[in-house]
Amino acid sequence: VYEILAGDQGDFIINDRTGLITIAPGVVLSVGRSYALTVKASDSAPPAQRRSSITTVYIEVLPPNNQSPPRFPQLMYSLEVSEAMRIGAVLLNLQAFDREGDPIRYLIQNGDPQQVFNLSQSSGLLALGKPLDRESTDRYILIVTASDGRPDGTSTATVNIVVTDVNDNGPIFDMFLPKNLSVQEEEANAFVGQVRATDPDAGVNGQVHYSLANFNNLFRITSNGSIYTAVKLNREVRDYYELIVEATDGAVDPRRSTLTLAIKVLDIDDNSPVFTNASYTVCVPENLPPGTVFLQIEAKDVDLGSNVTYRIRTQEALQYFALNKYTGELSLLKSLDYESFSDTEATFTFLVEAFDSKGTMPPGIATVTVRVKDMNDYSPVFSKKLYRGMVAPDAVKGTVITTVSAEDQDPPGTPASRVRYKVDVVQFPYSASIFDVEETSGRVVTRVNLNEEPSTVFKLVVIAYDDGDPVKSNTTTVEIAVLQPSVIPRFTQDEYRPPPVSESAPKGTVVAVVMAAALNQTIVYSIVSGNEEDVFAINNRTGVISVKKSLDYESVKSYELRVQADSLQVVRSNLRVPSKSNTAKVFIEVKDENDHAPVFTKKMYIGGVSEDAKMFSSVLKVKADDKDTGNYSAMQYRLIIPPIKDGKEGFVIEAYTGLIKTAMLFKNMRRSYFKFQVIATDNYGKGLSSKADVLVSVVNQLDMQVIVSNVPPTLVEQNKDQLIGILERYVQDQIPGATVVVESIGARRFGDGYSEEDYTKSDLMVYAIDPQTNRAIMRNELFKFLDGKLLDINKEFQPYLGQGGRILEIRTPDVVANVKKQAQAVGYTEGALLALAVIIILCCMPAILIVMVSYRQRQAECAKTARIQMALPAGKPASTAANNLYEELGDSTMYELPQYGSRRRLLSPSGMYDEYGEVVVENDEEEYERDEWARKKRIKLIVDPEYETSSTGEDSAPDSSQRNRLNNPNIQNNVNGNIYIAQNGSVVRTRRVCLANNLKVTSPVRLGKQFKKLDKLAVTHEENVPLNTLSKGPSSSDKMNTRPCSVSFASSIGAENIVAKPGGSKMKSTEEQESVVDNEDVKEPLESHSEHTQSDEEELWMGPWNNLHIPMTKL
Repeated sequence: VYEILAGDQGDFIINDRTGLITIAPGVVLSVGRSYALTVKASDSAPPAQRRSSITTVYIEVLPPNNQSPPRFPQLMYSLEVSEAMRIGAVLLNLQAFDREGDPIRYLIQNGDPQQVFNLSQSSGLLALGKPLDRESTDRYILIVTASDGRPDGTSTATVNIVVTDVNDNGPIFDMFLPKNLSVQEEEANAFVGQVRATDPDAGVNGQVHYSLANFNNLFRITSNGSIYTAVKLNREVRDYYELIVEATDGAVDPRRSTLTLAIKVLDIDDNSPVFTNASYTVCVPENLPPGTVFLQIEAKDVDLGSNVTYRIRTQEALQYFALNKYTGELSLLKSLDYESFSDTEATFTFLVEAFDSKGTMPPGIATVTVRVKDMNDYSPVFSKKLYRGMVAPDAVKGTVITTVSAEDQDPPGTPASRVRYKVDVVQFPYSASIFDVEETSGRVVTRVNLNEEPSTVFKLVVIAYDDGDPVKSNTTTVEIAVLQPSVIPRFTQDEYRPPPVSESAPKGTVVAVVMAAALNQTIVYSIVSGNEEDVFAINNRTGVISVKKSLDYESVKSYELRVQADSLQVVRSNLRVPSKSNTAKVFIEVKDENDHAPVFTKKMYIGGVSEDAKMFSSVLKVKADDKDTGNYSAMQYRLIIPPIKDGKEGFVIEAYTGLIKTAMLFKNMRRSYFKFQVIATDNYGKGLSSKADVLVSVVNQLDMQVIVSNVPPTLVEQNKDQLIGILERYVQDQIPGATVVVESIGARRFGDGYSEEDYTKSDLMVYAIDPQTNRAIMRNELFKFLDGKLLDINKEFQPYLGQGGRILEIRTPDVVANVKKQAQAVGYTEGALLALAVIIILCCMPAILIVMVSYRQRQAECAKTARIQMALPAGKPASTAANNLYEELGDSTMYELPQYGSRRRLLSPSGMYDEYGEVVVENDEEEYERDEWARKKRIKLIVDPEYETSSTGEDSAPDSSQRNRLNNPNIQNNVNGNIYIAQNGSVVRTRRVCLANNLKVTSPVRLGKQFKKLDKLAVTHEENVPLNTLSKGPSSSDKMNTRPCSVSFASSIGAENIVAKPGGSKMKSTEEQESVVDNEDVKEPLESHSEHTQSDEEELWMGPWNNLHIPMTKL
């Protein structure tokens, strides 16, 4: 705390906080005067502990022409400058102020020996002259002077510059730490080595973090740079690693440095010898001599310094085989006999092992299988030495005559035991030219169509040979006799075509009857071909062919049977003789029956329909297949749809195509779905039926994604089913059973608002339906399912989109994107919209309350008006003359009063009155509680229309007939005054004496005062007359303006009050009592207030005058 103790003489004051000495307010110093101020500075400790110091300040008052030195605005400047600041950048403005305005010269006096900064001598701008480096110098304290040229005209300021750090240095590894490391295999979390890196930058820019650029699954590094094995290493897999360690600083955009470490994996004995093959198989001839080497095995031990030796592990094999301990050569101890083995294959299997003589690991094991090769010891042997057969002289090509058979005693299944046949063309060459033998079956057949003489005998030599090594063979002879034609039966037809047989025919149903005949022979029938499944049976004596097994049209539609007729003698000798005449073909057609119900291609069909779909838009197509044919496979479809609101069907189906279409509009029904059934009936709806479920979900473009590809839309349309199947498979990987639906295929849309089209590319708009929720999958989820697998989808799309065809992107539909763009353009966020809605609601609440209160008041007034309307009588007929503007109404015409607040004009029935005023009758609930009294109430208002205002707002002069009415003293309605309905329901008439030439225009304000005075009257002036007492007067035939007059003429307006008393039937007539109001204004001249007149468009209005029970328009 600073204070002046003495010497100020009241001319100076000091700031107790800053120590700034200033001239006291209002003091004018004298030139030449000097002061010695004693100033004390003390701390803020308690008085007992407070410490202080005292100094003297000398002040001399100089004359005005004595110049003062320039002054800096601040004695101390502090700023922070980034070390990345560019050279030439202005750092600070050190401009000083000289009171006399002399030129000032600036100079850096101290603190910048390297001349890093430049100070403009004239302007005082401090700029950067050389690059800054925080790591070498992080702070500068500059002493800057400002001089006006005089020896004592110099002032100084201090500039404290702190150089801030930027991340301009990367981490630097300590190169003195070892970079060649080693670690023993099969050890997890083993210490490998350590690295260290430093960063000269400050703060987070100098914090170093370590990571591994490779082999992260094998090694790990800690925060202090220590490296450990993450898993057990295997030297035999890899014995050397070049591990890259990366050091990064903690900046937002970090700098990196890398260091490569060489890590060698040390070996331990952890592997057993491994054979090159897990099993060895070798084939050895059964006549191989003993001592022959037939196999060499090999095993390797990946451990270093291993010594592998071999031995036979199976003891039984030691008597047949020998294994070299060091080389692994396997040799035969004694010969093997193939026939001595009882198995189908003559094999010998045993185990061999290899072990490391210096190691401790278990030995390696392999299997050796030795197959003994048969050397074909036996030749084929025929069952007979001589075979006999018979043939018809006209036998066709391929006729079977007899069958030869031979066996080989070599082991079954071996090539040496496989027997085949052929004809010996050397012996009996002519027989070999017309007869042949099948190679595998041994059947002897005709090579050509025969035309031989009967009773001729042919000999044929057949050879049987095997596939052994060497090949061995044997021969036999076949004698073939040509029969006489008379002993060969002949069919009545070459082909039989019976009527089709139903597939539902029971067993035993006769299909056809064949018949053959021969001379003095008993005929035996048989089916020789076409009945491989034994479906039909033939009676061998009668030739009746019948059904033996159930038929199935869908499996076999027709059969071609070949039947043969032989004589009983030939059959008994087991030598059947086929020929052209004793064989016939039977063609049996199976007739289809409706024995299969339709089968839908899917159990559930899933589709979607857009919200904006039109009536009868296609949704999806169902299909059912039927194994039956003809009409039995012709489908008719129909739908079973649960009831929908308003009796709508929702969907319809084309009966014969299965195409489901919409039958209603789906506006604003997004996220709705429909489940129903489709029935398919074959035979055009008369046969068997089956059903399937249909799910249709309502969607819009919020549920869709557009798949943009670089191929034309026509190509996408051609391969639509294949492409959708691929997309569906990827969606089903996430949501089982989901269905992808195509909304549209078109040209690619792009540009502002997607208004441009490119027909070289295509937009495929799709959505997916989840069968679990029955609704469309959210658009964002569909995007994730497809976009994450875009590379795989493109690979599968390649065969269908052609070379180079691929998906470019998956985007949101045009409508959704445009809505988002418009929402962004408007700039409203959801929060702003919500706040706006809240503000609107809060602002509307008072208006809503006002409307509700007004509505209740209006209802009450309407109820009052309605009760008055019920109380009014029916009007008189049109022919009855009326003395006044509103006469008492008769019973035949009902006068309709407007409801409270109605904008309609109160009109009199046509033909009854020539002119009328405007009235609004208001009912008070307290005065009209009894309906009977209200019915007897009569209200009569007399308005003289002489000076009524025209529709244009101008005053109309009265015509002659009106003047007559005014001048006639006998006219009862020529009474001065006004009427109104008082609060108690009585009609009050006010009278006023008026001079003939002194008419007064009554203003609304004056009338308001009059009504207030009338309301304060203690007695209400009433006239009680009978209801049937009416004032008679001439009726005017002139057509008058039908508007009420906005001014009152004292001499022309009168009123009568006719009141029905509810208490009794006897009515009293009292004298009229006059009530003169506001007499001091009677003699005012006539004035015309056309600005207060109403136009034709103005209507009744019940305003703030409701308490007076009169229309505001009367005022």
